[in-house]
Amino acid sequence: MNKEELVQEISKKANVTQKEAAEVLSAWVDTIQKTVSKGKKVTLVGFGTFEPRKRAARIGRNPQTGKELKIAAKTVPAFSAGKKFKEAVNKK
Repeated sequence: MNKEELVQEISKKANVTQKEAAEVLSAWVDTIQKTVSKGKKVTLVGFGTFEPRKRAARIGRNPQTGKELKIAAKTVPAFSAGKKFKEAVNKK
């Protein structure tokens, strides 16, 4: 499912226009991105948690030459599914 299809589903289920659904979805995504980029978690009980995770610096290899290279430490966004989401996916 892509963003357009998601907007159509939200529009149908919430009984709003597609434009309104698209605005709400964009606001939701923007809010999560801004919050996680500030180093904070966003927890939606039953759905999951969006959070920043730190990756340590490490040594990698260039696959073409085999030469070692340094990969810098960085923070990456992560999502952990909640219990209800996991159960829905596993049909329990």
